[in-house]
Amino acid sequence: MTDNNCIFCKLASGEIPSYTVYEDDTFRAILDAAPAGEGHTLILPKSHYENLFELPEDVAADAMRLAKKIATLLRDRMHCDGVNILQNNGAAAGQTVMHYHLHVIPRTEGDGHLAPWTPVQRSPEEQEATIEKMR
Repeated sequence: MTDNNCIFCKLASGEIPSYTVYEDDTFRAILDAAPAGEGHTLILPKSHYENLFELPEDVAADAMRLAKKIATLLRDRMHCDGVNILQNNGAAAGQTVMHYHLHVIPRTEGDGHLAPWTPVQRSPEEQEATIEKMR
């Protein structure tokens, strides 16, 4: 199933031209049009799922296997120092296109492409309260 109004559905189907890194029956992986760095790849399911919460578990597992393949390719061919695998769910988390996609971003020391988050120290009581909510 695809969404005719979704730009990522159009990219995944090949309706909109892109630079394809990998393709199979389930996914198309393409170079990001506005990359954080050279080789930044998007993994797009060909079926439309808005976010991780809608994604079937088998497709999620296959997406991570593909991310590993692409990360290995980036390490071996692009000689990056590391790789970020990033996926946002919902506008509050930074998702701007409401079609599940996984970013595979090659990193080099000091590239400054992605700023790390600011760690917050939590007391043992706060951690206990959090774990109780999650159980």
